[in-house]
Amino acid sequence: MIRSYQDKLPVIPQSCYVDPSAQVIGDVTLGEHSSIWMNAVVRGDVHSISIGANSNVQDCSVLHGMRHCYPVIVGDWVTIGHNATVHGCVVEDACLIGIGVVILNNARIGEGSIIAAGAVIPENTIVPPRTLWAGVPGKQRRQLTDADREIILHYAKNYLDYTKIYLGEAQAGLTT
Repeated sequence: MIRSYQDKLPVIPQSCYVDPSAQVIGDVTLGEHSSIWMNAVVRGDVHSISIGANSNVQDCSVLHGMRHCYPVIVGDWVTIGHNATVHGCVVEDACLIGIGVVILNNARIGEGSIIAAGAVIPENTIVPPRTLWAGVPGKQRRQLTDADREIILHYAKNYLDYTKIYLGEAQAGLTT
């Protein structure tokens, strides 16, 4: 469901896929070819949410800001895995946010980083670019290589393919 909140309607380019079961509310801007998947919640009611081009927010994830303090800013080519919570933080370009990750207020995930499945990134944490973080609380485990970056982009490219398929089926009237 896509709906306004206090006269702010999400901005969603035609190249995007938003699943009918997802909730995209209020002050939300999606970049070209981005996607919001089944039962995800992108709740721009208390602060803005910006999701860059070619990024995906997978099933049951929640993006929400902190009222009057912290927006959610997601860069280009970002994959946010299933059941992640991304709250009042910045995720720079080409990051992979693993399944079940929690990122808390005023954290910043540096470009090209991976946050491993199940990690919790505490408030005010600065994750340096091109690093792998894991654990509860999340801690830096290693620097990432060019091969790691290719894996990050591979995930995002998979979701570009899925977006084309789902948009094609919707246009052909193959969804119910």
